[in-house]
Amino acid sequence: MSLHIIIDGYNLIRQSTTLSDLDRQDIQLGREALINMLAAYKKIKHHKITVVFDGTNAPFLFQRRDKIKGVDIRFSRIGESADTVIIKMAAKEREKALVVSSDLEIVNAVASQGAFTISSPMFEEKIAMAEYMSAKGIDGEDKGGWIPTTKKKGPSRRLSKRERKSRLKIKKL
Repeated sequence: MSLHIIIDGYNLIRQSTTLSDLDRQDIQLGREALINMLAAYKKIKHHKITVVFDGTNAPFLFQRRDKIKGVDIRFSRIGESADTVIIKMAAKEREKALVVSSDLEIVNAVASQGAFTISSPMFEEKIAMAEYMSAKGIDGEDKGGWIPTTKKKGPSRRLSKRERKSRLKIKKL
């Protein structure tokens, strides 16, 4: 099953230390830096990535949908927030979606639709780790081999099905 990463663009930019500095200089610089960072990540992991921005801060003469360096970019319509676009996309994708946002309203709405979530700082950390491992030539894939142990794990220690699925999605990052 393929993974579709849906990102709350301005939330990620403003939660990031490096991107927020660029955003304060010029909002377009912050957007471009985010897209470049995601394009580099896409080359490593090959996930489908969509970034959603509010249309009120859109560049002049913009298209509502665009694709730059393999990353889908969407601006919400005037009068519509990026939050509602993200929630609609997550409702459509359901379990295939991983939503990146620290906004609790989005997180709760998306989780009720069956999609998975990750906070913006944690996602940025995952991107940095993937770039580091790629640069060092380390393969982060778990081979899934059996590891002998005497430690007993019963049902009382097992995570819920939803938590196990969520961990698998995050592990793919």
